[in-house]
Amino acid sequence: MTKPLRTKASPLIALRDVTKIYGQGDAQVRALDGVNLAVGEGEFAAVMGSSGSGKSTAMNIIGCLDQPTTGAYLFKGVDVGGLDRRQRALLRRNYLGFVFQGFNLLARTSAVENVELPLIYRGMRHAQRRPLAMEALERVGLQGRARHTPGELSGGQQQRVAIARAIVTNPAVLLADEPTGNLDTKTSHEIMELLVGLNRVQGITILMVTHEPEMVEYAGRVVHFLDGRIASDSRTQEAA
Repeated sequence: MTKPLRTKASPLIALRDVTKIYGQGDAQVRALDGVNLAVGEGEFAAVMGSSGSGKSTAMNIIGCLDQPTTGAYLFKGVDVGGLDRRQRALLRRNYLGFVFQGFNLLARTSAVENVELPLIYRGMRHAQRRPLAMEALERVGLQGRARHTPGELSGGQQQRVAIARAIVTNPAVLLADEPTGNLDTKTSHEIMELLVGLNRVQGITILMVTHEPEMVEYAGRVVHFLDGRIASDSRTQEAA
């Protein structure tokens, strides 16, 4: 199994005493309760926890899809809470890539056109974005499937397209939500080897939500959430 990069000293991502509260009165839910988390540049961390543990809320805050009720989220030392909506959108667009369990590809659109979507949102012209999209597909081993639609691809190939779409902008961080949840065992391991390669060779920091113990073994660190708090945070045997 390929080893992920070692942790660098300064954190790329930091949550400081973060709480997240939904609702009011008797309906109030404390999704996060004083979470402190630091993720260094180049880390590959697996995030685990049962439904309602707070892991998805934490990932949403890190992905700039939600904001803390109290506490601070720092990205590269910048307090994200001090940014306006446009600035948070730019941070998300320029520094973060997202991979989902359900692939989220446009069904009637070719693989290369799916990969181009983040570049279209940036206002990039076709002549500029097409070579970048083709390069991203090559990085995930799908250069020969650029013209295929999702319906013409296997589940593993669709997830590779989704990963290519996430990395076409060269993000600093890849947030992966159950990336192997819809895949068979063999394909799951292939996707994990691909993610570890992106981490190890290209230095992309990866935060991956998973419920699968086998997939955790590919990460260098595992963070367990329980009842809105971090119950444990440890290095894996592979990292050691």
